[in-house]
Amino acid sequence: MKNSSIIDAHIHLWDIKHLNYPWLNQFPKINRTFSLSDYNKATAEQSIEKMIFVQAECKPSQFLKEVEWVQALSEKDERLSAIIPWAPLHIGNAVAEVLEKFAENQKIKGVRQLIQPEEDLNFCISPDFIEAVKLLGKNNLHFELTIDPKHFPAVLKLVEKCHDTIFILNHIGNPSIVNKQLYPWRQHLKAFANSGPHYCKFSNLVCNANLDLWDIDDLRPYSDIVIDVFGPEKLIWGSDWPHVLRASSWSKWFKTAVSLTESLSEEERDKVFKTNAIRFYNL
Repeated sequence: MKNSSIIDAHIHLWDIKHLNYPWLNQFPKINRTFSLSDYNKATAEQSIEKMIFVQAECKPSQFLKEVEWVQALSEKDERLSAIIPWAPLHIGNAVAEVLEKFAENQKIKGVRQLIQPEEDLNFCISPDFIEAVKLLGKNNLHFELTIDPKHFPAVLKLVEKCHDTIFILNHIGNPSIVNKQLYPWRQHLKAFANSGPHYCKFSNLVCNANLDLWDIDDLRPYSDIVIDVFGPEKLIWGSDWPHVLRASSWSKWFKTAVSLTESLSEEERDKVFKTNAIRFYNL
């Protein structure tokens, strides 16, 4: 893998002087601006063919400004090949005009609105949210799912009701690796994988482990399950940089991910670290 170019299918960038990110106040370690220059330094040892930007939770009122800002960055660095913005899916059909405009932008491939922080476990199966997720499919956009395991039962209902929309599960569903909890995450993961032609991001394992004391053996039971459930055909690696810096450098997580996929052939690894992203994101 060392000499192969890869696709990083989950990166964030933020400029705290340009946009407001209230959530960063909780994480002093990453509460500063992270630019493409910073990313290039972090990845200097590895050839990055393309990157996919995923919305970084700026204030909701600024979500269109975030899209404009990242679009401008992508014009300076053509490797920034896809943008996954936020959109207010909770407002239902009222989001239609926004999604139609997103669909006209060749770099915008899908939408993410976090479900993970929602205490209402039925948040994502409100009638309005369901209608908006259906609109994603109608506009040839996918939905990036970022959840905690407790959200799986409702998410499975959402997927069932939105059969024309493709989903990709971020961060393997955020199991509590620090607490060594495999169940019921494992069963939910299998149910999601069996629910349609949906994908899973092989990302953020380290931030769900002990941030300061994790090692590869803590992650392996989870990676083995994910590889078994989705197979190399529907797994896509992402760094989740700079969020990953809470637990690891970019390089350490990348090397760990390569080791965790050592049971795969080189062709299968190439799918996880490159070609699946090209296909899924239509790069």
